Amino acid sequence: MYKVETNKEYIRGIQILNVLKKAGMGTQTSELRQKAFENSYKIILIFNAQNNELIGCGRLISDGCYQAAAYDIAIDPEYQGFGLGRVILENLLQDMEKINVILYASPGKETFYEKFGFRLGKTSMVKFVNRARMKDTGYTE
Repeated sequence: MYKVETNKEYIRGIQILNVLKKAGMGTQTSELRQKAFENSYKIILIFNAQNNELIGCGRLISDGCYQAAAYDIAIDPEYQGFGLGRVILENLLQDMEKINVILYASPGKETFYEKFGFRLGKTSMVKFVNRARMKDTGYTE
């Protein structure tokens, strides 16, 4: 069983960083993760209901009018395959039907996002701080 929270009072940067690290995405500090989630338009945190351990997260930044971007969508690998990624995306995309949403998919996860209407962009451009790492991990050419 799991518990879903969308209230920002439950944000704990260290817990978020731990989930992201387990999912191979933890490159920022816990303080930066804390601030990023606090400054987001929408957040979702999924906790193990038995021990209150954070097992999944995601966030959306948006102007609230016509553009948004989903970031930091991750599930602890021990809990993958139980539909929690779907819970995260459905929550983040709720009430966003008239807003364009972009995201970075981890290489190999594109088909998961296609189930929610996402498609590969033909003209997207990115400027990463750590270009070499992003190229090595398959995010850029």
